[in-house]
Amino acid sequence: MKIALLSEKYTPDIGGLAISAGRLGELLSAAGYDVRLFAPTGSLPPTIKQTQRSNGVIVTRFGAHKRLDDTLVDWFEIIVGEHQREPFDVIHAYFLPMAGFVGVYAGKYLGIPSIVSIRGNDIERAAFDPGKFSHVMYALQNADAVTTNASVLAKKAKAFVDREIHPIPNGIDAERFKPMERNEALAQSVLEADGLLSPSREQAPGVQMPVIGFVGELREKKGLSSLLYGYAQLTKKKPASLLVVGEVRDGEDKKFFDEFRNINNQLPITLTGQVPHNDLPAYYSLMDVFVHPSLRDGMPNALLEAMSCGKPVIATPVGGALDVIEDGKNGMLVNVNDANLLAEKIQELLDDPEKRKSLGKAARESVLKGFTLEMELTANLDVYRKLGLKP
Repeated sequence: MKIALLSEKYTPDIGGLAISAGRLGELLSAAGYDVRLFAPTGSLPPTIKQTQRSNGVIVTRFGAHKRLDDTLVDWFEIIVGEHQREPFDVIHAYFLPMAGFVGVYAGKYLGIPSIVSIRGNDIERAAFDPGKFSHVMYALQNADAVTTNASVLAKKAKAFVDREIHPIPNGIDAERFKPMERNEALAQSVLEADGLLSPSREQAPGVQMPVIGFVGELREKKGLSSLLYGYAQLTKKKPASLLVVGEVRDGEDKKFFDEFRNINNQLPITLTGQVPHNDLPAYYSLMDVFVHPSLRDGMPNALLEAMSCGKPVIATPVGGALDVIEDGKNGMLVNVNDANLLAEKIQELLDDPEKRKSLGKAARESVLKGFTLEMELTANLDVYRKLGLKP
């Protein structure tokens, strides 16, 4: 079976969409299927494309235009041209407005089945954008199958189109993301420069300052303000450091972050910059508590990764977090935009090592029971079978 996988982002692009699309492509390839992945990129000039093999997947990146419609035209024509050379059996598109629209349109045009996968912002924000709404609706109405990684996103999609939505949660490589001893060499290189290894005056000599962790691109949607204000509130009662593994989105978010650091320059905060995905387990090992205070979301890869690493997690009850976390059993939930409650919950965990340990253990067990790579692959193959394909 030959699969055309379309994604609006792909590694080394930042974000969960790039990670998730790459993961599905690699899972299908490792299972013996012929996978071609197509994604636009700003790093190539318009009309230029490059193709190379990456972890068993043949990846074609093509230069995006300033005008979105020109990019979509190129994407459609590339798919049609590749299908004429070596026919695809199915087109599978990640994200509704661009990849989904092109994938479904190409599938209708070529007479092959198409699948679209709802990932988060496509149904929670793009559907409210007049310039993208028609593309979202076309993809939802005309795809042969629709999947999503969070039950709340399925409910929102059904408010637009009453059709079957297949839930397929993200899968995590639990052998790569697993509990491990604190990586002291990494701690020295990453944390020492910002003083995160130095005990505060309130701590006894030799006692390590606890580390609060966040992983991903920090921005408003991911709870930028509540994370920073909650952390500042926490430090009024208990010394702690903040480790942001990733980058802050350029523009207003970066301006807000920089102003916060300037005003609160006594607070130990480390911003690592982009980190290769394979290196993340070592960074999770540095964290005492992982926080993910999103305003809205799909199913965050970082949340599942932290849980798989046995970390106690605190998140907001949005998107896929509702499918993953049982409050007080395998993690903790706090209200959206509630910096005070976030600070209280972090302090509660920092003050109770046994609770951190029990929540972390239960978190990993939850991942092993319901969010493995094998489960993600099997669920996607089941959708292919329902379309009459024979994977």
